[in-house]
Amino acid sequence: MALKKTTTTVQGFIATDAYHRVEGVSLVGKDKITFQVRSYKELGLPSFSDTFYQSGLSLDGPNPIQQAYLYLKTLPEFSDATDC
Repeated sequence: MALKKTTTTVQGFIATDAYHRVEGVSLVGKDKITFQVRSYKELGLPSFSDTFYQSGLSLDGPNPIQQAYLYLKTLPEFSDATDC
């Protein structure tokens, strides 16, 4: 699973339909997760952005990776992203 959306990098480069993948999910106690989102212009190339996030975790919810993607979709920077 990943998210797709057009992104402008900090250098001003526009990455059309960039691929944003959750990686490195870690549990923080029983109620939080931390994870990294790596962004790629296309798979097989190095990532152009690495950003870390922290969100809540529900032990009764879907797996932590799915919860990370659901959390990202609540953020303004991923509100227009589509699943891929």
